[in-house]
Amino acid sequence: MAMPRRAMKDLGLQACCLRCDAEDIAGSSRCKSCIAHHKKIREMIAKAPASDELYQFARELLAMASSPNRYDHDEVHGPALREQQRLANSLADTKPLPTSEEISDLFASQSKRDKTSIVQTVGNQNPWKDELPPEEVLEYMADALEVTEIEHGARTIPSKKIAAVDRSDRLGEDRKMVDKIEAGKVASDAPESLKEVVEAVTIAERERAREEWEKAQSGVSKLLDDDLDL
Repeated sequence: MAMPRRAMKDLGLQACCLRCDAEDIAGSSRCKSCIAHHKKIREMIAKAPASDELYQFARELLAMASSPNRYDHDEVHGPALREQQRLANSLADTKPLPTSEEISDLFASQSKRDKTSIVQTVGNQNPWKDELPPEEVLEYMADALEVTEIEHGARTIPSKKIAAVDRSDRLGEDRKMVDKIEAGKVASDAPESLKEVVEAVTIAERERAREEWEKAQSGVSKLLDDDLDL
């Protein structure tokens, strides 16, 4: 097992390093040949047509290998992805727990900090913080708070019930937007060169899951309709 190389991490293929049987020497000829070969494969997958089923599967595997923690629930690949994370954790440096002296020093330094609140400081500058302002000042404030007429439109009435917006004609648009946002979240932890691949895989998975759900709903509705016809 070798420490994952930076180039392999950027390609999303650090799993290869974790399972490599070569000596753990950075910059070796074997490392260079692997990086060059996998770079070509990565470029080939990125340039392949999105409709090609073989490359769709390759993109899914690449997304899983680059972010195993997001896909380790997969029924087929889950065990291998969990093993990949275990191997990576075994190479990570263990951070020592803080000693009691370090904790005491931290509390001591925090107790010495100035805890003055900015809001409290500004409030203390108010000349009427301890008593009401004079009558003429109160009258001026009351006049300033009077309801004003608005030339265009009207003020919102908080207690008035607002009718829901009909979004039935925008389902597809909303779904695509949500898929794009969720895919961006998933791809945020992936290497820069793999963000587009991870986003594409995530959007495809969401669309596939939605289609399966709609088919299931349609099947249930049909069964219910058949029962009613009996």
